[in-house]
Amino acid sequence: MKIRLLAVGAIAAVALAGCATTSPNYGYGSPSPASSSARCYDCGIVTRIDTVSSGRTAPSKTGAVLGGIVGAIAGHEISDKTGGSKGNQNIATVAGAVGGAVAGNAIQKRTTGDSYDVHVRMDDGRTVVINQRDLAGIRENTYVRVVNGKVVLR
Repeated sequence: MKIRLLAVGAIAAVALAGCATTSPNYGYGSPSPASSSARCYDCGIVTRIDTVSSGRTAPSKTGAVLGGIVGAIAGHEISDKTGGSKGNQNIATVAGAVGGAVAGNAIQKRTTGDSYDVHVRMDDGRTVVINQRDLAGIRENTYVRVVNGKVVLR
């Protein structure tokens, strides 16, 4: 019985030892990604972030109002053409107005909002500047990757 228990313990120890890693990117006290020998060609450190004003302005509720009007007309017309009753036409009009207002507000924010110039010093020494609308947690001195013209956390 003791031999079986000893054998099971030895097998478990060997299995767990196989799961251990020797990679320098894991564990406590490991070197930072920028200083490790395995570097990626599209990675780097954010050196500066500048806010860029769009220069476009509009009254705060313009997108919601215009979107609501267009949505209400579209909802009414679609319900009218599909043979809905008067009650269904009213419901479709209200639903279209709400949907259009939400969409119009989102479009207005996207076109009049600020963007950011993110300066990244790549691992190979070159510096790139990427303009994007959302930082998504990116700050100066953050190790990032440039993917499809956008800076993302690594």
